[in-house]
Amino acid sequence: MSGQSESAADSETDTVSGSDPDSNPGPGSRSSPKAPAETDEDAFDDLLAFVEDELNFATSHYNDSYLDRRISSRMRRTQTDTYAEYVDLLHSEPEEQESLLESFSINVTGFFRNPEVWDGIRQILRHCSARTKDTDETIRIWSAACADGREPYSLSLLAHLDPEIDADAVEILGTDISKPALETARNGVYEAPRTVDLDDQLSFLEEYDEQYEQYVERQGRTYTLDDHIRQSVTFERHDLINDEPKSTGDFDLVVCRNLFIYIDNEFKRPILQTIARSLTNDGFLVIGKAETIPPSLKSAFEVRDARRRIYQCDTP
Repeated sequence: MSGQSESAADSETDTVSGSDPDSNPGPGSRSSPKAPAETDEDAFDDLLAFVEDELNFATSHYNDSYLDRRISSRMRRTQTDTYAEYVDLLHSEPEEQESLLESFSINVTGFFRNPEVWDGIRQILRHCSARTKDTDETIRIWSAACADGREPYSLSLLAHLDPEIDADAVEILGTDISKPALETARNGVYEAPRTVDLDDQLSFLEEYDEQYEQYVERQGRTYTLDDHIRQSVTFERHDLINDEPKSTGDFDLVVCRNLFIYIDNEFKRPILQTIARSLTNDGFLVIGKAETIPPSLKSAFEVRDARRRIYQCDTP
C-alpha cells in the first residue's frame, strides 16, 4: 500500500499480489473455533469506528472480509475472544494499536512479480529512455504501495541491466503506509524465507549478458542490493487513500499493482484520480492483473496492453 504495503493474511509475507487471498466472507460468517462471536456485528462496527476515528486508518475504504481477517489474526495473537474485548485491549495498549495498523498493511510483493508484466514495463522504460536521449530530462517513476521495496528495486535493477534504458536518467520513488516495511526497503537487505526462492524471482534478469549478481550480493539466504541500485530509489511514507499526490504531472510511470483488489469500488475512483494527477499527459499506469480501471475513469486512461493491465494517461 501503501497501500499499501502488499503482507496479506496471517502468514502473508508474500507482500500487494496477484490474487485476492480474502476468502473470508466477513463478520458473522466465520466458523473457526477461535473466531470472535459470530453475530456481534455491532461490536465489529465499534471496533472499526475506533480504528477509523482514533487511529486515523480509513477502514471504510477496505473490504470487510479483508479487515476481518487481519483483526482476527491479531485477536488470536492477543488471545481475545470477542470484538468487544479486543476494542478494550486497543484502548489500553498503544503497542497493540501499532501492531494492528501494521497488520492492515498489504505486504504482498516480490522481485519481478508476474514476469510477463515486467516485459511490458521494460518496453515502457525503453520508450521513455529513447524519448529523453540526448536531453537532460529525467525518467520519473512512482512505485505506489511498494511494501518492502522489492518492486522499486526491480525497476532499478532492470534500468541498470537493460542496455536500452538509461539508468542515469531514472529516478524511482517508492511509497507505502507501513513504516517497518519502508525501513526494510531503505536497508535493501532481504532474508529469503524457506518458502520463497529469491534466485527464481531474480532469474528474470538472466537474459542479460551482464550478470545481475554484481548488483545483488548473496550470503546464504540473505540478499543485499548494491549501492548503485539503491541510489536510484528513494522511499517516503504516503497514504494513497488520504494524502495528496506525491507530485503533480511529473511521473512518466506509476506502478500500483494489486492494491485495488482490497479496496471497495466506491473508493477506487479517488485513488485513481490521485494517480492520474501525478502522471504526465502521456504517462503510463500499471495495475494488478486481477484489476481493472472503473468505467467512470475510462476517459482518463487509454488501454495500451489489456492483458498486462498497462494504461496510458489520456489527458488533453
